[in-house]
Amino acid sequence: MPRHKSNVRSAIPGKDHVRRTIASLAARIIAEDGITDYGFAKRKAARSVGARDGETLPSNEEVEVELRTYQSLFQEDEHPERLMELRAIALDAMEMLAEFHPYLKGAVLDGTASRYAGINIDLFANSTKDVEISLLSRNVAYQTSEPRRQTPGAPETHLHFDWHNAPVTLSVYPQTSERQQRRHSSVKLQRANASVVAALIAQQ
Repeated sequence: MPRHKSNVRSAIPGKDHVRRTIASLAARIIAEDGITDYGFAKRKAARSVGARDGETLPSNEEVEVELRTYQSLFQEDEHPERLMELRAIALDAMEMLAEFHPYLKGAVLDGTASRYAGINIDLFANSTKDVEISLLSRNVAYQTSEPRRQTPGAPETHLHFDWHNAPVTLSVYPQTSERQQRRHSSVKLQRANASVVAALIAQQ
């Protein structure tokens, strides 16, 4: 009798198995559906397997591991080409906005960009208006949005526009904060200036 109970328990998937399943499904959602919000992808994946939000959800790092695996297996040819294309578009936008010390960040930089991924660039300017004037002078139509959280170190605003058929989001920071962010090694690892992006394209 005790042996029977033990077998029943072993047949029930553990939390680790559920986490891996959710991470794998979230990765597929990101890769195939163009979802860029990891939190949304994880919650959608969790609901599809009957798990509640916040219950055994994997970390973003776990999803990223699964995403890289998925892209290497199922998007082996498409992914490198799309990544190079997005990095080239990003570099072009950065060169256009060179006066604002642009830095690429996000999926296009770290190599996990899906086929519908957007380009995320940090800028440092005396005023957001300076960036807007620069875009308008080039006949670039854009939209603005406020940061979700007004926390210390958050950007002043976001500017969104299409560049060579790719969505670009500019996060505009005060010019004085660039020097402060340079001191933090974690920030350096998450961002790259134009010369680094050009080197990535050359290596690819």
